[in-house]
Amino acid sequence: MNDERQQVGLELARETIAGSDGPHVLITAGVHGDEHEPMAAVRALIAILRGRNLRGRVTLVPVVNETAYRLGQRTGDDGRDLARTCPGRADGTSTERAADALSALIRTADYYIDLHTGGTRLRVFPLVGYGLVADAAVLNQQRRMARAFGLPVIWGTDPNLEGRSLSVARDARVPAIYAEYHGGGTWDSTGVEAYIHGCLNVLADLEMLERRRSLPISPPLIVEDPRPGAGHMQVNHPAPVEGFFTPSVDLGSKVQAGQPLGVISDLLGKSAQPVPAQHGGMVLVIHARCYIAAGECAGVVLET
Repeated sequence: MNDERQQVGLELARETIAGSDGPHVLITAGVHGDEHEPMAAVRALIAILRGRNLRGRVTLVPVVNETAYRLGQRTGDDGRDLARTCPGRADGTSTERAADALSALIRTADYYIDLHTGGTRLRVFPLVGYGLVADAAVLNQQRRMARAFGLPVIWGTDPNLEGRSLSVARDARVPAIYAEYHGGGTWDSTGVEAYIHGCLNVLADLEMLERRRSLPISPPLIVEDPRPGAGHMQVNHPAPVEGFFTPSVDLGSKVQAGQPLGVISDLLGKSAQPVPAQHGGMVLVIHARCYIAAGECAGVVLET
C-alpha cells in the first residue's frame, strides 16, 4: 500500500474506519458544494461501516470543499472549481488548499471512489465512470469497480483531463471511479441509497466486507470513448444564446442527430432557438435551470 503523507496544508474533516490488514479505500463527496446526496451517503456510510468487520480500512470525507458547501454552490469562496484545481497548493486559496489535501489523501489510497451529482445546474442520468488510463492493471481494476458499483451506465472516457481528482489518482496509479446521480437542485433519496449500496458493493467486491451485492435488474450500458475531451460534460452542446431554456427531451431518452434537446427563448417567448443534438445517442445530461447563459452546457448525448 502507498505511504500516507503526514502533513497537509488543510485538514479535511474525515473518518477512517480500520479493521484487519487489507487495502485502503478512499470515498469522497462534496468536491462541489451543491451536490448534497453524495454528502448524505458518505455520512450514512460512516455509521454503517462503524459496526462492520472490515478487512483493511476505509477513509470517508463527506465534504471536500467546505467553503463551497457553506455557500451552497459549485465553487468555493475564491470562485475556483475544485475539480479543475487538483493537485492544488498547500499555501494557496481555499479551493487550492482543499485540492492539495484531497490529492494527499488520494495518494495514500489503494482504491478511490468520488461521488457527484449534476449540482443545481445539471441533471445527470445515473452513471459510474473512469478514465481509460494507459496502465492495463489499473484500467481493469477500474472496470471491475464500475461494474460492482451497480449503476445503469458505465462510461470510460479520456484519461488526460487535468485538474480532477481522477487525474491525481491516474498519476499515482490508484484505481479510481466516479459516480453521477441526478441533481438539479432537488433532494433525491434514491440517489443517496444508490450511492450507499454502490460503495458497499465495491467494498464487498474487494473482499473487504461480507455482503450480498445489490445489482440492477438489467445489465449496464457500457460505453468507452477515448477521444480527447470525452467526459468533459460542461463543454457539450453550448447554448448559442442566453435565455429561458425549456427541455425537449428526458434523461435516458434516445435522440437522433439534429433533434432538439431544448429550446431557448426570450422572456416573452417571442423568439425560440433550438439546441440540436450534435449526434445521436442517449440523453445523459440535461440543463436543469430555466435560465441558461450563452455557452453554458445544454445537455450531453452519449453516443451508443
